Amino acid sequence: MGERNKTARAARKLAMRRKAQRRHSHFYERCAHWSFGCHGEAEPIRWHRERWVLAGTALLITAVSGFLIPAWASAMRPDSVSTAHAVLPLALPKATPEMARAPDVEDWHIVQVQPGQTLSDLFQSQGLSLTDVQHVVDQSGDAKALHHISPGQEFDFLLDSDGSLKGIRFDKDEANRTTMRFDGDKATVTAQAREVDRREHVAHGTIDSSLFAAASKAGMTNQMVLKLADLFKYDIDFVQDLREGDSFTVIYDDVYRDGAYLREGDIVAAEFVNQGQRYTAYRFKKEDGSYGWFSEDGRPIQKSFLRIPVDFTRISSQFSAARMHPVLGLMRAHKGVDYAAPTGTPIHAAGDGVIKYKGWMNGYGNFVIVQHNGSISTAYGHMSKFANEKVGQHVSQGQVIGYVGMTGLATGPHLHYEFRVNNVQRDPQTVTLPKPEPLPAAQLARFKTQVVQPQLARLTTLDTNIKMARASGNTRTDD
Repeated sequence: MGERNKTARAARKLAMRRKAQRRHSHFYERCAHWSFGCHGEAEPIRWHRERWVLAGTALLITAVSGFLIPAWASAMRPDSVSTAHAVLPLALPKATPEMARAPDVEDWHIVQVQPGQTLSDLFQSQGLSLTDVQHVVDQSGDAKALHHISPGQEFDFLLDSDGSLKGIRFDKDEANRTTMRFDGDKATVTAQAREVDRREHVAHGTIDSSLFAAASKAGMTNQMVLKLADLFKYDIDFVQDLREGDSFTVIYDDVYRDGAYLREGDIVAAEFVNQGQRYTAYRFKKEDGSYGWFSEDGRPIQKSFLRIPVDFTRISSQFSAARMHPVLGLMRAHKGVDYAAPTGTPIHAAGDGVIKYKGWMNGYGNFVIVQHNGSISTAYGHMSKFANEKVGQHVSQGQVIGYVGMTGLATGPHLHYEFRVNNVQRDPQTVTLPKPEPLPAAQLARFKTQVVQPQLARLTTLDTNIKMARASGNTRTDD
């Protein structure tokens, strides 16, 4: 079967070839002899001549192509523009010794103040003498910046090859830096202003376990929490008065110098809700240039009296008309509040006043009485030791007047604190303290328009947004 198919295909090809030859017989008759193969007999000379003609034609085509293609490519290439270069003489400045010498790089030694260090300690750490200290202080023009140094503060020293002082740099204040250079006994003092700016932050928290936990969750540092508690310490006992659900909203700032973080700033405005009672504080620059914090009605946050004049661990005895005395074993009135605290804890004056009594008092041990005005005085008992104030000397609110102890009739270290009105003891925790006087009328008007109104609007907006967010969250939870 396969042989038959092959034979049929061969017959068809042969028939097609004969048909083509018949159709183009005139072409084959004229050009059939143009071939590289040998079909039939031909004269040897004619056959070779035709082969040479075909080869010559192929070479001619190749040569012509090799010439025309590069010429065409060159014709299509854009003309290059030649650039003319001119050489001009350049007069160079004459080299001087100052130009040949590389600039000096000064080796300043940066020293950071450590806790407990004094200015003389810093100088001695650089191999300098007390004479150098005195020379710098004398030339500074403002010895306050050098006398009151604090941990973390930086001093830069520039020393000569023999170890003598060539220069010193230090911060005169936050916004100004002082540089002093010495050439023998001659001193050159220059001041450099530094850019200081404040950047505000907002925090809100709700107390569920402690103030520190809620503030930390809101992004506040422990130092800023202490500033918040210090603002409202006159109205809120942060040991006993805090309740779950109390809330706060704070606008505060950080201080940046030359674009870098320097320190924590101050509270600009704050609101604290304690047991349903709302307290506010606003920072305001007074006529004398100092800053203070005031409530919405323009009264100073700092009250005339501290409610608690010591940092205590617990209240060991409340004010009462009758209690069992822990030492005497008798029922008698306890006309003050006992605040238990470690021995040596500082005791502060509850308000401005004059030392009326300082000495030993039976039962009270080391005892101090401060007279604040014609009717109000405060008393402090069981001190381990007194501060340096003398009888008749004026003291300011918060000033240390002694230290916690257990002198007299006491079973443990604590402060016995009394608040007296016309020499009659009152409960320090519940007595109505006199309100401080508000700002003068002109300052009060400026305070309300420039501070209270804009900051109150911000606090109100924050509270509204927080409540809406909580309501939206509660709705999603219920769904």
